[in-house]
Amino acid sequence: METVHNFINGKHAESKSDQIWPIFNPATGKQIRQVRMSTAEDVEAATQAAYNAFPAWAATSPLKRARILFKFKELLQRDWDALARLISEEHGKVYSDACGELTRGLEVVEFACGIPHLLKGEFSEQAGTGIDIHSSMQPLGVTIGITPFNFPAMVPMWMFPISLACGNTFILKPAKADPSLSVRLAELLTEAGLPDGVFNVVHGERQDNEILLRDPRVQAVSFVGSTKVAAQVYKIASEHGKRVQALGAAKNHGLVMPDADIDSAVNAILGAAFGAAGERCMALPLVVTIDDATADKLVAALKPRVESLRYGPGIVPAGEKEMDFGPLISQQHLDKVTSYIDQGVKEGATLLVDGRGKKPKGYEEGYFIGGTLFDHVTPDMVIYKEEIFGPVLGIVRAKSFEQAMKLINEHPFGNGTAIFTADGGTAREFAYHVQAGMVGVNVPIPVPMSFHCFGGWKHSAYATLNVYGTDGVRFYTKMKTVTTRWPNKFHLEHAAFSMPTL
Repeated sequence: METVHNFINGKHAESKSDQIWPIFNPATGKQIRQVRMSTAEDVEAATQAAYNAFPAWAATSPLKRARILFKFKELLQRDWDALARLISEEHGKVYSDACGELTRGLEVVEFACGIPHLLKGEFSEQAGTGIDIHSSMQPLGVTIGITPFNFPAMVPMWMFPISLACGNTFILKPAKADPSLSVRLAELLTEAGLPDGVFNVVHGERQDNEILLRDPRVQAVSFVGSTKVAAQVYKIASEHGKRVQALGAAKNHGLVMPDADIDSAVNAILGAAFGAAGERCMALPLVVTIDDATADKLVAALKPRVESLRYGPGIVPAGEKEMDFGPLISQQHLDKVTSYIDQGVKEGATLLVDGRGKKPKGYEEGYFIGGTLFDHVTPDMVIYKEEIFGPVLGIVRAKSFEQAMKLINEHPFGNGTAIFTADGGTAREFAYHVQAGMVGVNVPIPVPMSFHCFGGWKHSAYATLNVYGTDGVRFYTKMKTVTTRWPNKFHLEHAAFSMPTL
């Protein structure tokens, strides 16, 4: 059985742990490889390697660091097909979705390649008589990323390209369900010329998170995962003096107005609700209408489309049409999503399309569930309140625009939201007043481009700075401001004990 190992100080590092986690192909339910968990000694070795590598890497010019990332970008593009297939094999998402994930990660690499410009700082000549002031953005030290299973390429690449470009070293702790891609990224970074110890990968359990969160050598932590764990990560890391980005769960709403193009809205909602089997924090699992007529039209258009959704393996034989979405990540998660559908029925939501118990032919052992559609979902139901993280869509019938806004704004999660309308005034009012970090106007998954920033509100994020973009640069650097006066021209005549002024 192939074993996935840690990557420490520029090479594969076999752990001495006797704890082994099986890695499955979710489409077949068969084990394809295994990952050996880390010991405390392994985590220590990775941290010390990153700590030792930091001074020389920080002293490397930003241009040289950027050139290594340029080479990394070339290698990503060279191995594109193999990387996408590896994502599909371990996560289950369809090939085109894996390519989309790689593309969004690559965009952050491209953004980080411009780091010399982003680290320029500021300069003021003659800020005071004979005094100049300049600022510089300097790296922090050892930084870590703890990432989820649903985006084994994109989410790590939200973090480490900017961290490395800014002169930090990095330790990545990926999800144990699909860890192989992280090690492959480490190999490509090494091939691109990244010095040993600058980027490391450790596989482990939650206790390994805590070791890293408490280590005084670690300066910054970026986390994406469940809200419960995000809150714990934020608390522990903050208590130990670290900068933290901790992104949690989501329950994004889409508001369909009466004037919306229903066919266009349905196409947008289908992709957003069921793409990647709903395993996205920016999925659209709830759709709100403000009158029954719009809801009835929406349901009439959605129901046959959901019934006809095609699900199956992420990779299909050449010449065959790709599936709409693949399996869930594990049997445990399949059971969890199934239990949510059971709960929705029990609570009185109208189940229009039931995806339970359906298996594609030839993949009966895979972790599949079909597209599921509920109508008459209400705010007191569990399927409204909690993140399901599966291909389950609920229709919520509000009575007015004001009530719909109140529903969205009172929900404890505020990652993203969208409105479908042809009216600019309504769209502007929605975008201005809605309580969510990312807003789409006729855009169902409003994930910002790499030169903007990704981040939610309320219990979807615990952070003062968002992920990637200019916030990412600020997160991975500390500003130093230098005030200069040269004594050969300006001689101090006497000591001044008051606050200096112009």
